[in-house]
Amino acid sequence: MTLSSPKSRFGMARYRWLNTVVILGSVLHCLLLLPARLPGMELLGVTPNWLLVWVVAWSLKRNQWESAIAGLTLGLLQDAMTSPYPTHTIGLVLVALLTNRIQKQRFIQEDFISVAIIVFGMVVLAQTTIAFQVTLHKLLQPQSLYPAFTAIWQQHQRIVLSSAILTSLWAPVLYYPLNQWWRYFAQRTAPPVNSQNPL
Repeated sequence: MTLSSPKSRFGMARYRWLNTVVILGSVLHCLLLLPARLPGMELLGVTPNWLLVWVVAWSLKRNQWESAIAGLTLGLLQDAMTSPYPTHTIGLVLVALLTNRIQKQRFIQEDFISVAIIVFGMVVLAQTTIAFQVTLHKLLQPQSLYPAFTAIWQQHQRIVLSSAILTSLWAPVLYYPLNQWWRYFAQRTAPPVNSQNPL
């Protein structure tokens, strides 16, 4: 059976539809988990950044443009659920691009420990972009309701450490099933190797 046969085309279309369902369903699941305060998922009032874990998992398997678009899209969705300023979009786009570049340079292996370390560092990056935005807003608008600079960065240290620890610990729960599915999807939709049997 060749790839151009009707049965093969139907199978490919089915896997693509199923992949779309997995992508949209997992993103929706992450969005629903953002405001949740479940036992074991909170540390000093901070919960895991599930969307960031999703962006890391996605960016390890995609090219630079696909990674950036995912970071932008999920950042806008997170802004829609929280607040447009400070925006999460900048942080998630940077996370997507940097994760993709790290993977392309083969600095990491795709195991739980490597992914947890990446997630830890990316949470620090994403939260720092938030702190810089708040600092810039305070600097440009003295009547801003944000606290003083020292308070902003003291709070940043508490949030970034709690979020990085918690998110990196919970990262495998989301990363493992997504990684397994995308690996299976890639195998099932890969073009067949043309082999000729000599007579």
